[in-house]
Amino acid sequence: MNVWLSPASSGFNLSTSEGELLAVSIRVDPRRLEALLEALALVPFPINPQIHHGAETVVEFPAYRNRVAEVERVLETCGFAPQSLHSTTMLEEIHAAAGRVQ
Repeated sequence: MNVWLSPASSGFNLSTSEGELLAVSIRVDPRRLEALLEALALVPFPINPQIHHGAETVVEFPAYRNRVAEVERVLETCGFAPQSLHSTTMLEEIHAAAGRVQ
């Protein structure tokens, strides 16, 4: 038997003065991965990306909600589509990952 708390009902919160902690993912054509990583290096806070390769490459990293706009601005300035960025709360991401493992 597995018991999991849903993020919405758990009462847990991963927030600071910079907002809630999010799991950010960016989908990119594999040929543009290097350009994306160079763009992320311009973001004014450290990013330690996880890279998943496939037909489309996905770059994932945590960021606080109040900092995501900075990532969006840099991506747009560097020619990446705003819709390539997706974010979800870190608690939702952890819950979804746990469901994938079962």
